[in-house]
Amino acid sequence: MGQTIAEKILGSHAGKTAKAGDIVVADLDFMIGQDGTSGVAIDSFRKMEAQKVLRPDKAAIIIDHSSPSPNSGVSAIHKKIREFCLEQGVKLYDIGCGVCHQITPEQGHAVPGDLIIGADSHTCTYGAINVFSTGIGSTDLAAAWASGKLWFKVPETIKVVYNGKLPKGLSSKDMVLKLIGDIGADGATYMALEIGGDTISDLSVDARFTISNMAIECGAKAGLMEADKKVLDWVKQHSKRKVNPVAADKEAKYAKTIGIDVTKLEPQIAKPHTVDNVVPISQLGDVTIQQGFIGTCTNGRLEDFQIAAKILKGKKVKAGCRLIIAPASTQILLEMIKDGTYQTLLEAGAIAVTPGCGPCVGTHNGVPSDGENVISTANRNFLGRMGNTKAFIYLGSPATVAASVIEGKIADPRKYV
Repeated sequence: MGQTIAEKILGSHAGKTAKAGDIVVADLDFMIGQDGTSGVAIDSFRKMEAQKVLRPDKAAIIIDHSSPSPNSGVSAIHKKIREFCLEQGVKLYDIGCGVCHQITPEQGHAVPGDLIIGADSHTCTYGAINVFSTGIGSTDLAAAWASGKLWFKVPETIKVVYNGKLPKGLSSKDMVLKLIGDIGADGATYMALEIGGDTISDLSVDARFTISNMAIECGAKAGLMEADKKVLDWVKQHSKRKVNPVAADKEAKYAKTIGIDVTKLEPQIAKPHTVDNVVPISQLGDVTIQQGFIGTCTNGRLEDFQIAAKILKGKKVKAGCRLIIAPASTQILLEMIKDGTYQTLLEAGAIAVTPGCGPCVGTHNGVPSDGENVISTANRNFLGRMGNTKAFIYLGSPATVAASVIEGKIADPRKYV
């Protein structure tokens, strides 16, 4: 019987043939933690009476969520992480290095065919480069540090096929919001998504990361894509590790197949306070905004800022509105400076914060005030997500955010491209 990508990767790392529904114990290629979860993982590691991280060369902790620290309590957690990494020989990416889900593939820790876990729900991001990567809890991370393995229930797979040429002004963010709006926040719970089609082939690798990143927002464990030439070239530029690309068999069994034609797709907006509360922008109505945000592990890459800069070049953020930008890594910030994107955005009135998660998580930067509306490129708009339960978060593409801060209301970016 044919196998899906998820079945093949989990089976190969468990040393046996695996099918959906099986329980397997699998060897891990990499393990990541971040500052919001690693403090608990370290405590759990001590409670397990573990002495050493079995494979410190396959582990990293990235301080990105509260970076730099906003208060003494968080500083104590950061100190604990730094001391643990020094003691155990685990790779540490300290404040300002960037978001864990940009750093991991950018620094070569993820390559096609890998099995990767992370104590962060958006670890599914690396599926864009043919990696089975999934979020786990802090205690699971501690157990994986000690053993180099973890158990998995092999998920069923939903096949998602995007076809057609994406209209001007639209991007992969609109594509994934459309999917989540169609199937709902629990439409793929404990399943893998296997994502392809000619529209995906046309996308850059940066754009593909956006789609895989948001697989968790419809409940999926992973958002997998095949490794085409674009992926293999991208990985070669970032890693010296051997790649093991995995493709599904033609006879692979899927729970269902979803087809999406993008040729007439409009910009998509997720309204408060759920990610699946999605409407085409033409059905949104007038929504005045006080803040825009471009960044996060979803849309904080060079291509995202370049799209926004093209729209904002020679224009200004509307008075009474703010635009915050947070590059997903130091490397991206340097590239933005080199090609002029950074200067263009600053001249338009953007406020830049440290590479990292920025306002997304709501612990420090850019917390909105009561009653304020925010248009963000983040992956979540839950009540209180950005630090205030009395604010309202709308999600859209970088182009939509750029157009919106010009007008001071959520705006259709197609008029600017």
